[in-house]
Amino acid sequence: MKAVRIILVAIEVLVALNAVGGGIYGLRGAQGVPQEWLQGSPFENFFIPSLFLLVVVGGSMLAAAALLVFKPRLGAWASLGAGAILFLWIAVQVSIIGLVSWLQPTCVVLALVICVLALALRRSARAR
Repeated sequence: MKAVRIILVAIEVLVALNAVGGGIYGLRGAQGVPQEWLQGSPFENFFIPSLFLLVVVGGSMLAAAALLVFKPRLGAWASLGAGAILFLWIAVQVSIIGLVSWLQPTCVVLALVICVLALALRRSARAR
């Protein structure tokens, strides 16, 4: 199961870097991103969604990865939560702006992979 943990940490760090980068980009004004995407949403600009992406999505992924390294049992639960957060983030995003990027379905797949691997770690820990 050590290999599963390593793979899970790598995926979470990758997703966290993407979320942090996207969050910073959005906080800086999201140049080139159509403002029309926010029509019909509760947001006037990209500040709040970008802050959420940076802190909640990126932060949960980094926390889960760190816990997997230092407290693996707790890390499996954190990974499950981080995967659920990523999935919900993309679901809400797509419901507001539609399917506009290949990253959206990619993130859904990564969220599901994270959850499946986290559940595998939980089952393995229970079996011991």
